[in-house]
Amino acid sequence: MEIAAKNNTLVNEQIRAKELRVIAADGEQLGIMSSREALDLAEEKDLDLVLIAPNAKPPVCKIMDYGKYCFDQAKKAKENKKKQKTMEIKEIRLSLNIDVHDFNTKLKHAERFLKAGNKVKVSIRLRGREMGHSDMGVQTMKRFAEACEEFATIEKQPKLEGRQILMFLVSNQAK
Repeated sequence: MEIAAKNNTLVNEQIRAKELRVIAADGEQLGIMSSREALDLAEEKDLDLVLIAPNAKPPVCKIMDYGKYCFDQAKKAKENKKKQKTMEIKEIRLSLNIDVHDFNTKLKHAERFLKAGNKVKVSIRLRGREMGHSDMGVQTMKRFAEACEEFATIEKQPKLEGRQILMFLVSNQAK
């Protein structure tokens, strides 16, 4: 029974080595034999011959059900992906002359994002004459960072980049 290699694993007739170290389905070492003998042994048990360690001398093959092996590999990969935590970057935009209530609202949003495990990018876009008062923007950013101090740390200090002042915050729990 020939099964096409889905993940670049050589199976059955695809294995071209003259001599192979063969392992049985139950893990028992069957020794070194020719690829033809190993393939006959696998067909006799109605299983596949799968190349496990191609760089070994001689290459190592195992007699197993290749379909089940692929299924188990896919299941493990899916499980590992499920456990993986992705971190998003959420953006909060402030203005140069932001009022107290708006400032507090943005602060609550930042706290919610950080507690959810995301990074927060705080930005102030300077328009027109505001470019001449970029120092006020940096002060606003520092005030925001101080207000976030109990639940966040500054990953990247406030910096003027073109017409924007940017700062990155990370949750204290993440560190």
